[in-house]
Amino acid sequence: MGAHGQRGPAQRLGRSLVDTHEFVFVGGLHRSGTSPFAATLARHPEVSGLSSTGVKEDEGQHLQDVLPAARVHGGAGRFALDPGAHLTEDSPLATEANAERMAVQWAPYWDLARPFLMEKSPPTIVRTRLLQALFPRARFVIMVRHPVVVTLSTRKWRKTASLASLFDNWFAAHQTLFGDLGRLTDVQVLKYEHLVQAPRPTLAGLADWLGLHGEVPAVGIHADASAGYEELWQRWAGSRVPWRRAEYARLVERYETRANAFGYSLTDLAACEAFPSPTEV
Repeated sequence: MGAHGQRGPAQRLGRSLVDTHEFVFVGGLHRSGTSPFAATLARHPEVSGLSSTGVKEDEGQHLQDVLPAARVHGGAGRFALDPGAHLTEDSPLATEANAERMAVQWAPYWDLARPFLMEKSPPTIVRTRLLQALFPRARFVIMVRHPVVVTLSTRKWRKTASLASLFDNWFAAHQTLFGDLGRLTDVQVLKYEHLVQAPRPTLAGLADWLGLHGEVPAVGIHADASAGYEELWQRWAGSRVPWRRAEYARLVERYETRANAFGYSLTDLAACEAFPSPTEV
């Protein structure tokens, strides 16, 4: 990124924010639990999340004009399938001026007295490397939730989408993330299931990693939020309707091995291993 040069008040504010605050970017597919997690982390007195924004889920993607929002690439259940959604340090968007512009655009919605400034947007899962180029000291928390639960819950928004296309979007996003992990300096991949099963120790580990003082209150994390989708999937497995049972079998045959690679199973929804590390493969 280029030299500082002459800067107006907005650019100086942006540079000051980038230089003096710790940026935390939270990402993960729609319906992956990013919103309750971000709300929980923002309850820590050293962390400010974007608030009172007037945009959906207080997502930073809607409050800046540098990076394309998920809707540009098809929106929920689709955006990761667009190769153009994957942004890296090689993008022409990776400039100091753009980092400063984004920081200034987000600034009115943060409490700038807090040292940690958090932004949450689903497409961060496929553009961590660009955000790291823009904000070199940034930390990333990527939420990962079972592909069955994400697919079935996203289907409520994408009623005409096939289940296979929604599964494909899940695997495209997480394969992209896996490929990018080795290029990131500070990232935690957090399984939603681990968070809801053991919120206090999971949040304590994240607080320690971030360098926060004191605990993150485990408020708003509900262990049974996936139960309805899990029960629906299990009913399909034993459905008396032949086409539904056959569809279930086709999806399992197509995606089970791929799900296993990410620590999940389509036939045993309770199975949940850690997200794979590039160094372990």
